[in-house]
Amino acid sequence: MKSHARKSQPTSSRGRLIAATVALIAAIATVSVWLSQRNSSADEPASAHAPAARAPLAGPGGGNTGAVGALDKTFLTKVRQAGLWEMPAGRLAQTHASSEAIKRAGMHLLEGHSKLDQLAREDSEALNVPIPDEATAEQQGWVDQLEKARGKEFDQIFVDLLRASHGKIFITIGEVRATTKNSLIRRLATQTNNTVQDHMEVLEDTGLVTDATLDDVASTVPK
Repeated sequence: MKSHARKSQPTSSRGRLIAATVALIAAIATVSVWLSQRNSSADEPASAHAPAARAPLAGPGGGNTGAVGALDKTFLTKVRQAGLWEMPAGRLAQTHASSEAIKRAGMHLLEGHSKLDQLAREDSEALNVPIPDEATAEQQGWVDQLEKARGKEFDQIFVDLLRASHGKIFITIGEVRATTKNSLIRRLATQTNNTVQDHMEVLEDTGLVTDATLDDVASTVPK
């Protein structure tokens, strides 16, 4: 009996060892699967779990959209021709004026209409709307008048002509901005409005704007 008991003890120990080994292998396998799933989840880009981003909406007035009307084409021509005589007038102010305020107004004309002229030419090409390369005969006559004047005479003629022309186009700008269906013309009208407003203010700062000039502008306002 004693001999039999001694032989069964190693067999029992081997069984426990095998059971422990199987349990350990199972535990290792479980941990390996868990780690694999965790790493796989971590490697996924955040965008896979995030909601899809919305496509950006086009901003108002972006690009060239909308029909171009007859008034739009007329306005484009007026902006172009305004620059063709007002930029020369601004240059003449630097050499013919007696007042620093007039010279300052002339510089505003040069800077403002240089930018507007470029915008008008770009819009003309984009819209396939032809614009002139010369001022009107009346506008060229104003430039000739300014070229012949000097000193205080030049100052007054300069203000009379420029304040009247800016006041009249200012009325047209409002109508175009309010009614145009085209995004490029809308942008041009907005920029022209800001530029003309600035020019009227620097002309008024000279102290030479007369009631007669303002009455002339008022006579062109549609009743």
